[in-house]
Amino acid sequence: MALIDIANALAEHCRNGTEAEGLNTLYAEDAVSVEAMSQAGGPDTFTGLEAIRGKHAYWDSAMEVLSMDVGGPYPHQSDKFALTFKGTARVKETGEDFPMDEVAIYTVADGKIVREEFFYSM
Repeated sequence: MALIDIANALAEHCRNGTEAEGLNTLYAEDAVSVEAMSQAGGPDTFTGLEAIRGKHAYWDSAMEVLSMDVGGPYPHQSDKFALTFKGTARVKETGEDFPMDEVAIYTVADGKIVREEFFYSM
């Protein structure tokens, strides 16, 4: 797949709530995901598709997305693109709502996403 096709497909999965399918079809088995900070005392870097799936499972178990606008994709050269995420989420345990404003940079090699990096306000 071409970079823009991968970027558009991931953006659609994020908009449609089908991120798990996007992980299965668009990511390399050895992909790396880097968060701006650790979550709940856990790591900030997740290596391998299974670890990234685990990160998603944790998020889904702990948070509820109330609204989310996905911007982009914004291609950069031949191997990167960005998506933006802006919305509101809720901590399931406390019921506390919080704003989300995030930029994600994705690196593609050999037709698969090999790295994602998240930047967000604290």
